[in-house]
Amino acid sequence: MAKDPVCGMEVEPAKAAATSEHQGQTYYFCSPMCKTKFEQNPGKYLGKEEGGHGQRGHGHRA
Repeated sequence: MAKDPVCGMEVEPAKAAATSEHQGQTYYFCSPMCKTKFEQNPGKYLGKEEGGHGQRGHGHRA
């Protein structure tokens, strides 16, 4: 399992709704919306943005 870097949801790579490559690493997403958010500002979701508050979810229910 992989973790969606935007919302933190566990994603099975083979069934991911979307993927994105950043600096040689493939990231898996639960939805195209999470992929779009990630691609707009990868550092925010990878913990590399100064002053960031870490990951924030968008209301997924298990």
